[in-house]
Amino acid sequence: MKLSAELLVLVLFLALLVVSLVVRPLKGAGFWGLEIWKWCVMVICVFSGHLVSHWVVTLVVFLVERNFLLRNKVLYFVFGLKKSVQVCLWIGLVLIAWSQLFDRDVGRSAKTARILNYVSRFLASVLIGSVIWLVKTFLMKVVASTFHRKAFFDRILENVFDQYVLQTLSGPPVMELAENVGREGSGLGRVSFTKPKEEKGSPGVIDVMKLRKMSQEKVSAWTMKGLMAAIGSSRLSTISNTIESFDDVDGMEQKDKEINNEWEAKAAASAIFKNVARPGYKHIEEVDLLRFFNKEEVDLVLQRFEGAFETRKIKKSALKNWVVKAYLDRKSLAHSLNDTKTAVMQLHNLIRVLVIIIIIIITLLLMGIATTKILLVISSQLLVVVFIFGNACKTVFEALIFVFIMHPFDVGDRCVIDGIQMVVEEMNILTTIFLKNDNEKVYYPNSVLSTKAISNFYRSPNMYDTINFAIDVSTSIERIGALKSRIKGYIDSKPTHWCPIHTVNLKDILDVNKINMSLCVQHTMNFQNIRERNLRRSELVMELKKLFEEMSITYNLLPQKVELSFVGPNPIPIALPQSR
Repeated sequence: MKLSAELLVLVLFLALLVVSLVVRPLKGAGFWGLEIWKWCVMVICVFSGHLVSHWVVTLVVFLVERNFLLRNKVLYFVFGLKKSVQVCLWIGLVLIAWSQLFDRDVGRSAKTARILNYVSRFLASVLIGSVIWLVKTFLMKVVASTFHRKAFFDRILENVFDQYVLQTLSGPPVMELAENVGREGSGLGRVSFTKPKEEKGSPGVIDVMKLRKMSQEKVSAWTMKGLMAAIGSSRLSTISNTIESFDDVDGMEQKDKEINNEWEAKAAASAIFKNVARPGYKHIEEVDLLRFFNKEEVDLVLQRFEGAFETRKIKKSALKNWVVKAYLDRKSLAHSLNDTKTAVMQLHNLIRVLVIIIIIIITLLLMGIATTKILLVISSQLLVVVFIFGNACKTVFEALIFVFIMHPFDVGDRCVIDGIQMVVEEMNILTTIFLKNDNEKVYYPNSVLSTKAISNFYRSPNMYDTINFAIDVSTSIERIGALKSRIKGYIDSKPTHWCPIHTVNLKDILDVNKINMSLCVQHTMNFQNIRERNLRRSELVMELKKLFEEMSITYNLLPQKVELSFVGPNPIPIALPQSR
């Protein structure tokens, strides 16, 4: 409707402009001392300049999209700045037309010249304001793109590859079928994403191997926006079609089946195992994977499953654990992206308010309204505002620094704050919501968190665990050596749970009756999955108990002094005669 009105005004006043220039009686005619053709040009600029600027920007966007290099590098900013650039062009066109057609002092009264001067100043202030708004939008786009790239690119890369593995293993054996038909399938190395609605810049298909070759520093803002849109608007999915329903590598319509909970993740793992493993086999072997991936991809896939890279076999339990982990990671990443998007929008709103205040001040200065007295009144009021809201502004500034620069955690990360272990539930500009182990919600102001030491399990490397125990001082050196050997044997037998490097330390001897010892081991993971960490630790403690029992390693207390007292009619017990 708006476009139709602008187009109608453009056509009508263009016709009137031609008539006023061609018809002799109208050539010199005018009103308010201005010719008709000038009024026509001005009306066209005011009411249809927005349409003309829209055509110019659309042409620029088209040219950028046609150029592959420019499309990857600047298309994100082109779409983000499209409206702001369009407004700047429109206001600039209006100002040029006004200054060239009307802003003339020749033949006009002082009152008319003063009015025209005010209009010129107003248009200039609007143009300056639109340019400031354009700069603000550009800087916000740069900040958001840089922040998202540094915070989420690696996690998105891993999640995209997980989905690629899931969709490939749940579908037909593309490598095998491609060899049978003597050509390569068109969908190799690609992963599809379901989208609830079409979004500009949200890809439906991603080339996974090409994506893995990108570095965080060189990935473009447009690519990052597309990845975020794909992850945020879809769930982890598999292909519902099976080998039995597969006939054509290129012509088949593959339908994605989304995973919505852990139960569906386990069911998907069972279906994948049935689809990939050969009948009667209890493992997925390397030869099975080569039916779906090339050799390079198989090595990358095996690294994702517990114990598979060493044995070149994937257990059904390892496959199930990996699918559940992939689902939980995808869910956590989607929450992080949504919360970060909300935080960026809140920051944008704050900057928007500041920019509006700056534009108003500039307008008042250019219009000559802001005299010395008015500026004095405004400054005095600003002092009052600073006195009242100074602490609030300081808090907001510290929160912004914490969220966008420090950024010590994301949604789903397990952290330790003030000695309390919690999981990040939600992040906002001013506050962060945590969940304790008993699901109690804790609200922390971000300005307070910025002053605290925060331990992040998710971002930590493989972590260490220590188990303290005591043995009797009479335990022989040979038995202690045998205990160390048995512990080493157990740790070496669990390469998927423990790293081979460990230490058994004799800490000290207390009361000449016990030796305090400690076993320090390194997990093959961090403590983000606290349940798995506790299970591994429990198994290790049970193994220690078993070793103590088998090797008869005990701990005996020192002889204790025992005092007995008797309360009764006779303070000294008297032996009673035995009756016959």
